Amino acid sequence: MESNNARSLQYHIEQVRQGKRRFENAYQAVARMILDEHLATEKVMVNGKSTYDFKIFRTLPRHVIGMYDEINSFVSFVKDAAEGGSSREMAYVLVGEPGNGKTFFVDYLCALYRNFVAREENRRYTFNIKNLAALGSYGKIRSLQSQTFEDPMILAMNIFESSEKNRRFLSESAGFSDEQIEKLYLSFRPLGACSDYIMNEIRDYAKGDLEKLLGFFEVVPVPLSESMGTMTGKYSAKDKITSSAVDLLGEESIQRLLHISDLNNPYRFDLRRGALARVAGGGIHFSDEIFKNKKDLVQVYLGVIQNRNIEIDGFRWPIDTLIIATSNNSEFNRFLAEKEEAPIVDRCRICYVAHNTDYRLQEKLTSYAIGSEAKTTLTKEKLHQDPNLNSAASAAVVLSRLPKSEKLTPIETMKLAAGEVAGEKSIKTLAEVIDSLNHEADITKRFGQKGLGQRNLGRAVQLLMETSETNEGQCMFAYDIFRSIERVILDYVSEVNDRAKFLDDLNIAKGLYRERIMTEMFNAYMDEPHAIRKDVMNYVNMIIGIDAEDLGPDRMWKYKNPQTGELKALKIDERYIQSVEDRLGLKTREQMESFRTSIRKIYGQKMSTDRDYDFMDNLELVKAVTDVRLKSDIAGAGSLIGALANRTNEENQKLYDRIINAMLEKLGYCRTCAQKTVEYFCTKTDEN
Repeated sequence: MESNNARSLQYHIEQVRQGKRRFENAYQAVARMILDEHLATEKVMVNGKSTYDFKIFRTLPRHVIGMYDEINSFVSFVKDAAEGGSSREMAYVLVGEPGNGKTFFVDYLCALYRNFVAREENRRYTFNIKNLAALGSYGKIRSLQSQTFEDPMILAMNIFESSEKNRRFLSESAGFSDEQIEKLYLSFRPLGACSDYIMNEIRDYAKGDLEKLLGFFEVVPVPLSESMGTMTGKYSAKDKITSSAVDLLGEESIQRLLHISDLNNPYRFDLRRGALARVAGGGIHFSDEIFKNKKDLVQVYLGVIQNRNIEIDGFRWPIDTLIIATSNNSEFNRFLAEKEEAPIVDRCRICYVAHNTDYRLQEKLTSYAIGSEAKTTLTKEKLHQDPNLNSAASAAVVLSRLPKSEKLTPIETMKLAAGEVAGEKSIKTLAEVIDSLNHEADITKRFGQKGLGQRNLGRAVQLLMETSETNEGQCMFAYDIFRSIERVILDYVSEVNDRAKFLDDLNIAKGLYRERIMTEMFNAYMDEPHAIRKDVMNYVNMIIGIDAEDLGPDRMWKYKNPQTGELKALKIDERYIQSVEDRLGLKTREQMESFRTSIRKIYGQKMSTDRDYDFMDNLELVKAVTDVRLKSDIAGAGSLIGALANRTNEENQKLYDRIINAMLEKLGYCRTCAQKTVEYFCTKTDEN
């Protein structure tokens, strides 16, 4: 069967047979998009367990951060549905606290899918029915389009009333093999009510003339419009008065009744008035806050999810749609409490979405909350961002999301959740804590399920930017974010116990900020952005080289730097090693050897995977080295504080100016945050 008309059904069928166009359902398309060969899928360790990271979710500029378990669950669901599993009769529902990225994830998926379908080789097609005037019962309606964007291959499988005749048509006219036909028929579904009704009229009119019959149809691409809700559409829950099943299914059209003479014709129903028909041709339907809808609308969803049909007055239109929904915990729990609503939950794959608990990943999310645009004050002056702002805000919100545990301190939990070193505690301990918490019947008690969300962080940043100190100083000073977060906790967290916990976590975050400032001040004093990093690595290299066989009487050790490959010489300073270990509280020889062994072991493991690893995540070691260097170089932090606080003599003023200049020129501070940071350093506030 050959046809030169690119819009004819014959041409489309030929293109499908040659593999130039595709016939697949929504699940198969989404699965193919995610699991495409050229996009890397790599293994990552999350909270002590190995899982997959699908790179497609990290491609667009403002992409999904973290959510490894949730993405794995979704990919597994789609893959199962694409392979004909039970998931194809279910909806995928993301349940969790507000502000943890549920809607962002779905919107991102929809954006990816629109980009994917926009590519020529992935285009979705449907058909128009033209020459309706010849049938005589459609008034001034000259042509119409399949209301549910049915695939032309579905039309080809329903040309004749007999399945046998349709198979013969595909075999003899289109040249499909028996095997190809069997594969096509795995995705067979009948035409929708109005297409089927019109097809019967066309069959009567054509009287067996296949060419005349096929002349009524033309193949066109499915329109891709985010604003019109075609291919990817969103239905947000409305209040009980304004919401209606019409918003989902459509309704009888008075305009069409003015033209259609046969009142039994299902085309009198305008399905595109509803959200479902617009995504019925292999699209994604997103139901935001699904359980906030009134009961009769949820019942409509039950029918649509289970049967994959739009049903009005006994007429049916089969649809091909991936249905994704979101819900917050409180609405979902209220819905579960109504036992008679169990069937809808039974038809949903529930995925409990946790907050992000990796403070390193949170720094990327915090940069989303702060915004990438250049900031200005209320008077249009350039607004500077303190280099410590992001880390201070990230630590504060992540600590609020970590449940209390007897086995781990909040800081140990935070470090381990980011895949970092936490003293003697191993990642296995964290895995055990998470496992025991995830057996809780109350979802909110599970790991990462409760805490300050991204919206709360956004509010805190807004509060910080509107203060007079920020606008007058033309700088978003890091320490002020704690005051903003405290305000958000007091204003927006209603649960008394949660509020008390979050305020405690905020104090821990302030302690971490204090330690960071100690390090920053030493770097500024040394006029070297990575002074502490170098000293930490010197300690590590010294304890590796202390037992070297070729160590001479001058205690000089030559070694090859694994990060750069160059040969370096290092003097083993045992007094320095001793001072650091004293600060770490290691009193006995056994304790020292045990600690050194653990550091050597970490070094050996990290160097095989990350040659730039610098031990700066080992807070205890960094703090000990900072304290030792402050003591040895400046005769104690107290002396430096005294010198910076009391600038009545010329020498102290010179030291202050030198440190401020180093902060301005090498560490990314502006004059406001540099001076405020030095002032904060000179107080005893937040010392642990």
